[in-house]
Amino acid sequence: MSKNLSILVAQLDPVVGDIKGNLALARGALAEGAAAGVDLVVLSELFILGYPAEDLVLKPAAVELSMQAVHALARETRADGPAVIIGSPWTDGAKRHNSALFLKGGKVAGRYDKRELPNYGVFDEKRIFDPGEGEMPLFEMNGVTFGIAICEDIWFPRVPSALAEAGAEMLIVPNGSPWRRTVNVERHTTFSAWTKTGVPYLFVNQVGGQDELVFDGASYAVDFDGTEHQLLGDFVTGTALVTYDGETHRFASEAAAELTTGWEAEYRAAMLALGDYVNKNRFPGVVLGMSGGIDSALTAAIAVDALGPERVWCVMLPSKYTSSDSLEDAKACAERLGAKYDIVNIRPGVNALDEMLGGLFAETKPDTTEENIQSRLRAVTLMALSNKFGHMVVTTGNKSEMAVGYATLYGDMCGGYNALKDFWKTEVFELARWRNMAVPKGAMGPGGEVIPMRIITKPPSAELREDQTDQDSLPPYDVLDDILRGLVEGEEDVDEILARGHDAATVRRIEHLLYIAEYKRRQAPPGVKIGGKNFGRDRRYPITNRFRDD
Repeated sequence: MSKNLSILVAQLDPVVGDIKGNLALARGALAEGAAAGVDLVVLSELFILGYPAEDLVLKPAAVELSMQAVHALARETRADGPAVIIGSPWTDGAKRHNSALFLKGGKVAGRYDKRELPNYGVFDEKRIFDPGEGEMPLFEMNGVTFGIAICEDIWFPRVPSALAEAGAEMLIVPNGSPWRRTVNVERHTTFSAWTKTGVPYLFVNQVGGQDELVFDGASYAVDFDGTEHQLLGDFVTGTALVTYDGETHRFASEAAAELTTGWEAEYRAAMLALGDYVNKNRFPGVVLGMSGGIDSALTAAIAVDALGPERVWCVMLPSKYTSSDSLEDAKACAERLGAKYDIVNIRPGVNALDEMLGGLFAETKPDTTEENIQSRLRAVTLMALSNKFGHMVVTTGNKSEMAVGYATLYGDMCGGYNALKDFWKTEVFELARWRNMAVPKGAMGPGGEVIPMRIITKPPSAELREDQTDQDSLPPYDVLDDILRGLVEGEEDVDEILARGHDAATVRRIEHLLYIAEYKRRQAPPGVKIGGKNFGRDRRYPITNRFRDD
């Protein structure tokens, strides 16, 4: 008998907690596999409950219903049809596992429990799962003996080496592997499933946004000699047929995809994350404050590309400090994107608060208090529109501003999601220029110069007082971002940053601003993770904190 194993790779977008919906997706993949006559259908990590389910797996009912759904799917597998590998939480006595179930011939025919539980960065699996233990289970089909490893298991040599020693000819690897800008280099150069053992493996990943994380899919296979087969693209759902030859230890497939790189990958990640957040939480659309500045313009572009122009509402909220350029630019950008555009002047509200607080403020001089009132009135207005019409408020601040607290709590930080939360200001400029020259794959927005060039070239300003610019209180953004990258992403000492030629007083001031703004970041809306260390899941600093690198 020929040692060939035909496999349907199902790269899908499960929704966390939607057990019935995820079961329907799995049934669709099984039906497609049966129609194609494959031997095996492979779905991603914790597929039936969704990944990452976080503390949802601590709820016994969620685990029990997930297991029931897997048993229901198992009963639908036939002796003459495809087997299925699907991820689910699974209990075994008092222990709770992150498991991959092998469904064949109408039953759960085998199980593998994840052994390497990640507990760093965005992952926190050791507090919710017990690691697998004991002998490594092996599975056999058509004379091919294969092992299963789940995501983190193939980053370190212990599991792949043990499976190879046990007799696995190749590995099936269901994944919940989130995207970040360095992920493809990391996956294709450090996975120990091949680099440490030479065992061929099939990497099957999920797609979609889940709160701060976005999953890119990008499923692929690797032969015994390191030859790669890119089966499916990134940021798209789909299926691919691949055959493993047990004699040559190679995969073969007519599927051949290319991965996105550079600014397009980052833009598509932000687009998918925002779109899934809105759609999975069932909002009819989004509303945002359109200031005429680059952050709101880029956010509007991402929203239009993710949701379509008919679901994006741009609202200009001018005060007496809003320039005519900003009014013109905001309208022009919204019109180029095809989004709905309205103007709500906040000046009557500012006047009302001036009157309300006039007695108490009589002996004081205007300062950031009056500036913040404007920002908070804009937030109140946007939230009123959200409450009345159902659109989710999208906030527009970037990572540089969030780092140093250059944002108003309950003001411009108000919203349900932030597409730019993990982009430094210098990256916002680059991303805007890129979007004016290209339309990302899958975008629902128009091509051309959708962000007027004046928005990109004019000095950034909050326009909360006369002749204000960001650089009145912050160093130039190229300087600021280099300092912040060192402090945040590199955890560098001040001396290391000074060695790059920065002014000592500036570096220490930025360090101080970074630490004292932690309480703001704790109250900020979620936003997609793009880089190596985002605010929130990755970086968890204390709010009360007197440490300074003196």
